[in-house]
Amino acid sequence: MTAPADRAPRVVIADDQELVRTGFRLILTARGIDVVGEAADGAEAVAKVCELRPDVALLDIRMPVMDGLEAARRILAQVPTCRVIMLTTFDLDRYVYAALASGASGFLLKDVTPAHLAASVRLVDTGDALLAPSITRRLVERFAADGPATGPRPAPPAVHRDLAALTPREHEVLTLMGRGLSNTELARELTLSEATVKTHVARIFAKLGLRDRAQAVVLAYETGLVSPGESGG
Repeated sequence: MTAPADRAPRVVIADDQELVRTGFRLILTARGIDVVGEAADGAEAVAKVCELRPDVALLDIRMPVMDGLEAARRILAQVPTCRVIMLTTFDLDRYVYAALASGASGFLLKDVTPAHLAASVRLVDTGDALLAPSITRRLVERFAADGPATGPRPAPPAVHRDLAALTPREHEVLTLMGRGLSNTELARELTLSEATVKTHVARIFAKLGLRDRAQAVVLAYETGLVSPGESGG
């Protein structure tokens, strides 16, 4: 469930650098977004989210006590209505793939512009994925085969892997999403209206238990619908 359109998103910021937290808080507050809590490590982030029930959590990937990846997993398991955005210094951080597979809605570089930061928080609060499909695909292509840097590749428990529930058209739409096509490109490729494409996408999410488009791209690779190197659009 997302916040009503007339209410600002409620946000928790977790980063071990106070300067980053302060800067992000000032940026978001100035743009009408309510920062309800801050955390300096992953364990504190989980506790804050469970206590405050924000709409969006901004989590640094590398934090002491508990890293952002584990914090994201626990937050999404305990507060499934919260949307998670991972913060990273590198746009192809291998840990971001594991976070996406676990249900995070996207990632932001720490040098994000103020306008993009605020827009991103509002975007994921509506239930959409933050990443452009082509960026998600590039990230998944790089790390889907190898998994994260340490430990086994996580199997996102919320994602149903049985694609038999999909109609042939929905199967086709999921495949094209995995290749990086946007809704506009899907509509053009399939000779459908964008409204029809959005209906297919919504049904795919419902049938497969997907949170957003980022997970759809991950699933398309993990089920073999799309192989690294394939692209569209």
